[in-house]
Amino acid sequence: MDATLNDIDAVFLDLDGTMYLGSDLIPGAIDFLDRCSERGVQRFFLSNNSSRSVSQYLKKLDGFGIPATADDVLLSTHDLISWLHGFDYDRVYLVGTEGMRQMLEDEGLTMDAENPEIVVLGYDTEITYEKISTASIHMHKGVPMVVSHPDVVCPSPDGGLPDTGAFMAMFEATTGVKPIHVCGKPEPGMILHRIKSLGLDPARCAMVGDRLYTDMAMATRAGVKGILVLSGEATMEDVEALPNGAEQQPSLIVESVDDLLR
Repeated sequence: MDATLNDIDAVFLDLDGTMYLGSDLIPGAIDFLDRCSERGVQRFFLSNNSSRSVSQYLKKLDGFGIPATADDVLLSTHDLISWLHGFDYDRVYLVGTEGMRQMLEDEGLTMDAENPEIVVLGYDTEITYEKISTASIHMHKGVPMVVSHPDVVCPSPDGGLPDTGAFMAMFEATTGVKPIHVCGKPEPGMILHRIKSLGLDPARCAMVGDRLYTDMAMATRAGVKGILVLSGEATMEDVEALPNGAEQQPSLIVESVDDLLR
């Protein structure tokens, strides 16, 4: 494939590192979205970052001048909620933000600090030592843990910041407990549900993102094209270090979304 994306009907766009970096919009991102509209390419926004709710993401996108509806935003928290319901979990102890708590409660999950059935770990930008110690105590007592996504770092203009994968490693070091499941990218369900509901052919869809081990790996698992942008975490050196046949291998590499649909 090439950067014209002539054989693509829908793009699933990572946010942090792809559409924006922290509080800075990636140059040319708006023009790229305009080209999607002009060409009739459907676009959806996808994020492993579970620190914000859908409404908070919509507010942030609006602040960048990016039009979007709730149906356009797919989060690892959606995948997490589906997983919790699928295994009939109800009472959770959350290490996560207020935005994440609201999403879980809106879907009927109960926050329980005393007798939870499971510890839920998200990207908690409001984390406290009390949350860390309470979660650790529950895990020492045999309560399992599920994680919203595996990202180790959150990209920022000042460098990588500790993300859920870093917190996960901390809890394993403290308790010896590994999660029973990790949701979000690279698991393909985040986009395959939407692709199926829209009646699209996965081979004519593309995942655009800045991470090899989540975005590109998910593209391979979902059977969609993987487009790596070099505006966030991954570098060409990272790509060159991949072993032959690695699922993280992108179908196309560009500097940023500004190079696409031209």
